[in-house]
Amino acid sequence: MDRVDAVVVGAGAVGLAVARALALRGRETIVLEATSGIGNGISSRNSEVIHAGIYDARTSLKAQLCVAGRRLLYPYCEAHGVAHRRCGKLVVAATPGQVESLRAIERRALANGVEGLRWLGGDEARALEPALQGEAALLSTATGIIDSHALMLAYLGDLENAGGSLVLRSPLEGAVARPEGFVLRVGGDAPLEIGAGLLVNAAGLHAPSMAHRIDGLDPAHIPRAWFAKGNYYALAGRSPFTRLIYPVPEPGGLGVHLTLDLAGQARFGPDVEWLDIASPDAIDYTVDPARSALFYAAIRRYWPGLPDGSLAPAYSGVRPKLQGPGEQVRDFMLQGPEAHGLAGLVNLFGIESPGLTASLAIAAEVARRLIP
Repeated sequence: MDRVDAVVVGAGAVGLAVARALALRGRETIVLEATSGIGNGISSRNSEVIHAGIYDARTSLKAQLCVAGRRLLYPYCEAHGVAHRRCGKLVVAATPGQVESLRAIERRALANGVEGLRWLGGDEARALEPALQGEAALLSTATGIIDSHALMLAYLGDLENAGGSLVLRSPLEGAVARPEGFVLRVGGDAPLEIGAGLLVNAAGLHAPSMAHRIDGLDPAHIPRAWFAKGNYYALAGRSPFTRLIYPVPEPGGLGVHLTLDLAGQARFGPDVEWLDIASPDAIDYTVDPARSALFYAAIRRYWPGLPDGSLAPAYSGVRPKLQGPGEQVRDFMLQGPEAHGLAGLVNLFGIESPGLTASLAIAAEVARRLIP
């Protein structure tokens, strides 16, 4: 049986970043990916925003790793030629009743150490974005957009340059914890068994079900998986905005916001559609055109000039939640040996937004926990 130092399950942005970090610390590292390419899960179905770290509580991993990850990500993109743009965004209080909520967001962002914030009155916000309507706005100049696939290719290149490798169409079918590490059963076209001293479960939507395949891990440490679908609509024609536009957040998400891709095309989303499914294998990613009525109403709160008939279904993604509808929002879960008792194992549960922004910081934290 072949043996390597470390195996990472899942070749999304976070999995590749973790594998890169382990390889750069001298560990022979393999990434196992069940599909035929990188980033085919959550990482291919997001808004490609570089978040500043505005929304989450200062003590949360989401806030800490987002801010740290964003500070690492911009220089990384510049050094590796990853296309990105620091376009900035406006968080908008559309009504007088939302102004205090926006002030609370500003206080939280300042507590998190977010740089480049500026409070704007309605007229100041419209001076920047004339199509915008609102009572006030919070400008974040640290927010940007990124080519997420190019970022993952850069992570993969670093991994391979450090001696690591990616194995596609190779699902992890099971693992057994042993005193010296883990014995992994890998399926696919060429099934095999492989030994590894370190194991990182970065399987995204499949992370809880993957954890159930680890013989020796107490199921009490595996959280229930919840799935929240987010639908996106594309704007026909040219966007009147040069920055990202976000409303005051709603339960379960950040509200239907306007994002831009690097070509300047605008899209709106995601909304929050809770899925009553037991497995991510049952996800239907089709965007229901009938949901557009909700989008028009939400968008016109901050852009009343949105023309009728200008939205078309684009794509959808699903967020791996650790809480159900109406429950208190839960943090990222970077579950290591201190929690479950298995040396060498880290499970990454509930890595939703801002996971892409935080990917380098998440990787550094996982490596710190596994390699003292």
